[in-house]
Formats: sequence, structure tokens, C-alpha cells
Amino acid sequence: MKSIASAPGKVILFGEHFVVYGTKAILCSIDKRITASSQFINEKKAIVKTVLGNKEVRLDELGNLDSISPKFLKPFFYIAYDALRRNSHDKGIELILESEIPHGVGLGSSSAACVAATASVNGLFKKLSKNEILKKSIEAEKTIFKHTSGADSAVSVFGGFLTYDTTSGFQELSFKNNFDLIIANSAQIHNTQRIVNQVKKFKEKNENLFNELCAKEDEIIKNAIHAFTENNLEKMGMLMSENQKLLEQIGVSTEKIRTLINEATKTAYGSKLTGAGGGGCIISLVDKNNTESTLANLRKLADCFVAKVDYDGMVYT
Repeated sequence: MKSIASAPGKVILFGEHFVVYGTKAILCSIDKRITASSQFINEKKAIVKTVLGNKEVRLDELGNLDSISPKFLKPFFYIAYDALRRNSHDKGIELILESEIPHGVGLGSSSAACVAATASVNGLFKKLSKNEILKKSIEAEKTIFKHTSGADSAVSVFGGFLTYDTTSGFQELSFKNNFDLIIANSAQIHNTQRIVNQVKKFKEKNENLFNELCAKEDEIIKNAIHAFTENNLEKMGMLMSENQKLLEQIGVSTEKIRTLINEATKTAYGSKLTGAGGGGCIISLVDKNNTESTLANLRKLADCFVAKVDYDGMVYT
């Protein structure tokens, strides 16, 4: 018997970095997925296979996560260990992960993989509710990202749009919108923790300015939720561009990102980086009227693809 589940990646539409200091962020899931397939095996081991690497661990060694290398595989062995332990099961498990999401570019591949793997592995015993999957996938992700907020996992589990802030956590947003996003990869490798620390130093040196930028971000978020409700693409695009200006001010953009955004905004409603910055991807807001022209412009400079909002979240297949 195989247990198969998939979960979508995500983009941050508004609020990256500023969310750490109290503002909201708006995230949405996208129709690029990670699929996890699990099955029992007779060997007393857990086997994890991914496009980035494979590993086998004996069942009697599963509890020692610190010994598992490479580090990015730790969440999946944690998921297998937790499921086997809770169900008092002594058979082995093979988990295979396949991805449509580019890795390491800020599109939530790590969280989507944890969500899909949690659903798939636990589905061998009993299908969990989405709330249970969220809880366990965050636990798994914390084996490598100790301070993860869980927002990426939440939007991957439930799909659609949500807001997140450090006080209230995440809240689902009910609107459905008629737009697409073009995602262009700058091909610049970035280190999220380094960028976060860089922003922290900026804040410490420019306290008053940073507080003003947070207030501006807060206003952008409020206006963006209103624009989403009205499906006002022109307003949404303008707000994305305003958000990008704030990200420029705190120093997380790059020359390549600026070049891509300048090209995109010749035809798109708006464009900004998504995620930590310092590289990674930009997103551009489009619909049927300007998708092809924006793609043509961006393809001269970078690899890019069209993404739609995913409203399903995690699904069993």
C-alpha cells in the first residue's frame, strides 16, 4: 500500500522582514507542488529519497537526529520516527519526495516538503486532519529551523491566502482573485539568516527610520487586503511596487532584482521581490491581458514561470 500526498509552495505578497517586528505579512500558496509517496518495507530502516539526495537510517538509530547528514533530511526522518513510535510499528518506511518547486529560492519548498511528508507517512497508519498535519509538520521543520514561524507550513496546508503576525499567528483570508503571478528567478544564491541579521543591524542603526517604514508597511497591508477584496489589480500592483521601495530602503534588494523588476513593470501591474531577498525570486502581478508580454520581457533576463493561486492546500492523492 502506498500513501501519497502533495502540498503547494508559497510566495510572500507583502510584509517580509517587517513581519519580524510586528507588522502583518500576506502569503498565498501557488500551484507548484511537492508530492510525497510512502510505503512500508520489510527492512528495518527508514529510506528517504529526494532530488537533492538520498539516505537510509536503521530504525534503532532514528531517534538520534543529530547524527543525520545532510541536515535538510532531518525533518523527514523525524516524521518517520514519530509516526512509527506513536503507532508502535516496527516495519520500515520508504519516503520519496518529488518537487515542482525550485529549491532554495524563497518559494516554501522546505515547508511544503514537510507538510506533504507528514501527510503521506502518517497516512500509512491513519489520515490526519489538516490541523494535525500543520502541528506535526511545524515540529518536523523545527529540527532544522528552530525559530520557524509556521506561516509557510500553514499556507501550504490550507491553501489560498493568509495573514501572519507574531502576536496573532496566522489567519485565513476568504477572498478568491482572478490574477496570476509570474515568478522570475534571479539565480542569485542567498542566505536567509544572513539577510535577517543584516536587517536587524539596519534597524538598530536607524531606529526612527525603521519605525517609520514599519508604519508604512502596516498601511500597505491594510490597503492591500482592501484591494484584494475588490479584486483591484491596479491597486494591488501599485501596493506591491510601494512594498518593494521599502525593501530597497532596508537593503535586501540587489541590482539583478532591480533589473528584473524594472523589466516586469513595463507591462505587469506591479512587481517585487518575495522572501528574504539578497537574491531569490521576484513576483509580478498579471492577468490574461499582460501575461504573455510580461513573460516575453522577463525571459530575456531570467528563468521564469506563471503561477496561479492554489486554493486546495495539502491533498491526498
